[in-house]
Amino acid sequence: MKAKKLLILLGLVVGITSLAGCGKAKTTAASEDLNKKQVIKLGVTGDDHRIWDNIKTRLAKENIELQIVTFSDYVRPNQALADGEIDANSFQTVAYFEQFKKDRKLDLTSIGNTVLAPMGIYSSNIKDLKELKNKDKIAIPNDATNGGRALLLLQDAGLIKLKEGSGITPTVKDVVNNPKSLEIIPLVATQIPRSIKDVAAAAINNGVATEAGYSPLKDSIYIEDTKKEGAKNYFNIIAVRTKDKDSKVLKRLVEVYQTDETKKLIDETTKGSSIPVF
Repeated sequence: MKAKKLLILLGLVVGITSLAGCGKAKTTAASEDLNKKQVIKLGVTGDDHRIWDNIKTRLAKENIELQIVTFSDYVRPNQALADGEIDANSFQTVAYFEQFKKDRKLDLTSIGNTVLAPMGIYSSNIKDLKELKNKDKIAIPNDATNGGRALLLLQDAGLIKLKEGSGITPTVKDVVNNPKSLEIIPLVATQIPRSIKDVAAAAINNGVATEAGYSPLKDSIYIEDTKKEGAKNYFNIIAVRTKDKDSKVLKRLVEVYQTDETKKLIDETTKGSSIPVF
């Protein structure tokens, strides 16, 4: 009789232990087991999803469903990510991301680079920056982000030197050396292509340049170099909540994106207006 009671007690202990183990396994499986179907909600902007549609097809073969959520502005994707409405987003540069999360006090992290949409210097009057003459005019965008980026580009090209510590949004007032006394003229970014004949050269951001019919890699006379340290501020990224940065499924999203197949697709679909940076 005692032996029978002992067996019953042991059975209860084993049963309780097994249930506890199952409960723990279920929690882990829901977030990390890539053998079970996973869903990633990815926030993007714009209407051209060809790259991500391709990634979606590839992930589906691994039992991962990529749901693409489109936003019409550059504010909601980060807020929606912080609020848990989406799992990741891909639409912004490092510079924008760092400033945005600082201003809004959001706990977000980049887990991978995607592309650089390079800013270039264009001209209808010269073929090489060496042809610039003293007091020539150069147009740059008049907003803080693109204007600062343009000045950094002029500095990379050896045309000017900026004050030490002026950061990623310098202004014309931060120019401390201008050997050719170039006249730097801030203009509304979208107006620069229409004014290009009136200046010796112009720094035009990627989106405006492509809309104006330029191919950044072919038509610019100088373009951001992905190898230059400053260019890293303008790499586009995949962002997640910091607490999810080690998620296996989100890491897999980055791994599938950062492949030669994606590089080829980026080149085919953007015709050189975006450069892979992975």
